[in-house]
Amino acid sequence: MIRIVLVWLCLALPVAAQEMAQPSGSISTEQSVGSDAAIDRRIEAIIAELDGYDDVAVEVREGIVTFSGEVLDGEAIPRLDELAARVDGVVAIENRVVESTDVSQRLDPVVDRFAARLDQFVAYLPLLAVAVLAGLLVMATGILLARWEAPWRRLAPNAFIADIYRMVVRLVFVLAGVVVALDILNATAVLTGLLGAAGIVGLAVGFAVRDTVENFIASVMLSLRQPFRPNDFVDIEGSLGQVVRLTSRATVLLDPDGNHVRLPNAVVFKAKIVNYTRNAERRFGFVLGLDPAADLAEAKRIGLDTLRSLDFVLPDPPPQVWVKEAGDSTINVEFFGWLDQTQTSFMAARGEALRVVMSALEQADIALPEPTFRTRLVGAGWGAAQATGDAPAPEAEPEAPPAIPPEPEEVAADDTITRMVDAERREVREDDLLSPSAPEE
Repeated sequence: MIRIVLVWLCLALPVAAQEMAQPSGSISTEQSVGSDAAIDRRIEAIIAELDGYDDVAVEVREGIVTFSGEVLDGEAIPRLDELAARVDGVVAIENRVVESTDVSQRLDPVVDRFAARLDQFVAYLPLLAVAVLAGLLVMATGILLARWEAPWRRLAPNAFIADIYRMVVRLVFVLAGVVVALDILNATAVLTGLLGAAGIVGLAVGFAVRDTVENFIASVMLSLRQPFRPNDFVDIEGSLGQVVRLTSRATVLLDPDGNHVRLPNAVVFKAKIVNYTRNAERRFGFVLGLDPAADLAEAKRIGLDTLRSLDFVLPDPPPQVWVKEAGDSTINVEFFGWLDQTQTSFMAARGEALRVVMSALEQADIALPEPTFRTRLVGAGWGAAQATGDAPAPEAEPEAPPAIPPEPEEVAADDTITRMVDAERREVREDDLLSPSAPEE
C-alpha cells in the first residue's frame, strides 16, 4: 500500500508542477497573428539575454507557447515555464526542451568556468598575499613572545606551568593571525565552519585520549598545590617511598628497598597521601602479651619508666602504656613513644624499644607467655599408669640465671635512601615540577 502511494505521488508531482506553471485567468475570444508574433518576439528577446538557452526555439500559435531544443542544465527547463506564464496573452505552455547529453557541449562550459575562476584567482593574488603576510606577522609576534622565557618563568610557579602559559600565548596569536587574514579576505564566515569542525574533532579526540588529558590536568594541579617535597617519605595508596621528583607524567618514588616506583599523576592526585616527613615527631608502638596472673599496674609502670629512659624517646609528648584487650591466653598491653625522625631511624628505634621493654619485664618476673592449649588424654593405659603410680615424675626445671639489666643501644637516623635520592636528582636532568616556592597543602 505504501509503495502505491509513493508511486502515485511521484507521478502527480510533475503534473502539479506543470499545472502551476500554466497561466491562469480567462482566455480572450479574440486572437490575432500579430499578438502571437508579439509574444514570440518578447519571449525570444528575454531568453536571448539569459545564459544557457542558446539552443532553445520558441513558437507561438493561438497564444500557445511551445519551447523546443536542448539545455545543458536540467534546472533551467522549469524556469522557461515560469517566464512564459508571466507574459500577457499566453494561453498555454508546451515545454519540449530536454537536457543535452552531448559531451563536447557539456565540457565547454566547465572549461569556461575554470578559466573564469583562474582569472579571478590571479586577480585575487595581491589581496591574498597581503592577508597571508598580515596573518604570518601576527603569528610570528606570538611565537617570539612565547619563546621569551624570562617573564613566564617569573609569572609561573614552576617550569611546567610556564610552558603551559607559553603554549596558550602561542595558540592565541595563531588564531588571531588566522582571523586577521580571513577578515582581510572578507571570508570570516569560513572561520565559523572551521571552529565548528575543530570543536567536533576536539570532542572526539578528548574522548579518545581521556586518560592522557586527565593525567595532564592532574600534573598541573599537583604542580600548583604540592602535597610533598623532594625526599619526603610518603605512603600513596600503599606505595611507600621517598619522593625523587614530580614530572609532567608521573610521580617517582624510591622505596626502602631502593626500587623506583612510578605512579601516574592522575592516580596520585586522587589517592590518599600520607606524608610522614611533614611532621618531624612521629609515634611508634608495639603490643606485648602478658601473663594474665601478672601485676598489670606494675607492668605498665616498668614499661613507662623504660621508655622514658631511652634517649631517642621524646619527653613531650610523653610515652604511654595501656591495656588493649584480653586475648585467649594473654593480656595484650600497648606501649607507645614519640621520636624525632630527623635524628632517629624509626624502624630501628621501634625495634630497640621493643627489645629493652621485653628485657625489663622479664627481669621483673613478668612473664610473656606463648599461647597455651590444654589436652585431655582418655584411655586405659593412661588411667592404669596413674593408678599404679608408674607415671614418670616430672623433672625439676633448672634455675634460671640471674637477669641482666638491659642496656639500650644508640639508634641513629639512617640516611641511605636520602643520599640515593639526592644523587639521582643531581645526575638525572629530567624536569622537576617540585618547587620550594610553591604553596604546600
